[in-house]
Amino acid sequence: MVMMAAVALVLARLLPLLALSRAGAIPPHAEVARMARYVVNSCDWCSMATISTHKPMAGLPFSNVFSVSDGPRQRGSGVPYLYLTPLEVSVQDIKINPEVSLAMTLAETDYCWKNGFDPQSPLCCRVMLSGTIVTVNETEAIIAKNALFERHPVMASWPIGHRWFFAKLNITNIWVLDYFGGIKTVAPEEYYSVKPEHERNFIDE
Repeated sequence: MVMMAAVALVLARLLPLLALSRAGAIPPHAEVARMARYVVNSCDWCSMATISTHKPMAGLPFSNVFSVSDGPRQRGSGVPYLYLTPLEVSVQDIKINPEVSLAMTLAETDYCWKNGFDPQSPLCCRVMLSGTIVTVNETEAIIAKNALFERHPVMASWPIGHRWFFAKLNITNIWVLDYFGGIKTVAPEEYYSVKPEHERNFIDE
């Protein structure tokens, strides 16, 4: 009886995940690159880790929260855009060493909560991206502005005197944890080759 109850509990946790996958709400865990794009597009903020340049943390990892966007829901480009100010301590770290890591998780959405997944559970899908933060050029700044201000409209009212600028993460490494069995890696080329979800949904229909 105890074993049957345990199996029933596991199935109760997994069935919502499988149902959502079939419905297109969340990709199947076997489609790792697609899952990475899905998580990045679903998240409005990230934890960004830099190597601190500030005492007493100088030379040590330092994590901070930043708003992020890769574009409209289900139509994202996969490029994590950020709106930064040189007054921010992490941005001062980036000026010295632009190598960073970003972490995003579906715990930011209601997905994990609705399905009873703890944020640390592998079923509460997460993506870790590493690479270099770069300032975008004037042409790409228009794309970044549209992507960020649509998700974070309050940004338009932030003080001009803070010298805000648009930046992005040039991704070099991608790790995905979305299921049991350990972390998986995705090549940036494969990540960017994934079609946005709205195109997939249109094809599926």
